[in-house]
Amino acid sequence: MGEPSVTLHGFNNLSKTLSMSIFDICYAKTRAQVNEYIAYIDEVYDADRLTQILTDVTEMIGANILNVARQDYEPQGASVTILISEEPVIAEGIDYHEEPGPLPGDGELERDSVVAHLDKSHITVHTYPESHPENGISTFRVDIDVSTCGRISPLRALNYLIHSFDSDIVTLDYRVRGFTRDVHGKKHFIDHEINSIQNYLAEDTRERYQMIDVNVYQENIFHTKMLLKDFDLDNYLFGHGTDDYSPQVCTRIEKALKKEMYEIFYGRNLADADVPSG
Repeated sequence: MGEPSVTLHGFNNLSKTLSMSIFDICYAKTRAQVNEYIAYIDEVYDADRLTQILTDVTEMIGANILNVARQDYEPQGASVTILISEEPVIAEGIDYHEEPGPLPGDGELERDSVVAHLDKSHITVHTYPESHPENGISTFRVDIDVSTCGRISPLRALNYLIHSFDSDIVTLDYRVRGFTRDVHGKKHFIDHEINSIQNYLAEDTRERYQMIDVNVYQENIFHTKMLLKDFDLDNYLFGHGTDDYSPQVCTRIEKALKKEMYEIFYGRNLADADVPSG
């Protein structure tokens, strides 16, 4: 691995990409409630909100916004394009240690599609509302890609992005591609130490989520899956509470919600008997 003190021959050509899928799960009993849920998501995560999130991320990773173009659609959805140029980066000011980046409200900074273009880099956000045709489960997915070229790392924006959405399940992929060359001609295929994406998560985030790593170190590929540990049924009943249902119905809904969450977390369909209880 390259060290921060390495003198490069020209520009740092390493490409670093953080890809995230964030899932928010809820129970919406009727078609009307499903439509209300989608409308709620469309309002909360409209072009303005997503643009602000990407603006904050852009500042965190060290870039300048050149232009913003956005469009909300009827009956739902939005698109945003942000043109960005990289700021000059001073090597001595870059922190290469495995440590969490800022959270929303730290004071360090804060529709369906958002795209931010950096100089040789980009940020994209897409949202995908979806509902089960029979059992009332609705799933809202947000896909985010933060790709940078050079010394700056998208991992700095990781905590902010997780806390900017209602994240029940998160899948994270981080990959360093290409190579850069030092003044002696030696190739460097990564310029920082990393053994797990988890090292870039804030302590309270690591405590809140069950996590699994699948890493391919020799290829500079890192994968982490996260599942929220605490389950409070009231947090998942859109437009209702547990008092509106019988205990038997609440048990059935909770089982269906947990099955949905575990299937997304493990990436496969599960039989009812395979869904962990508790």
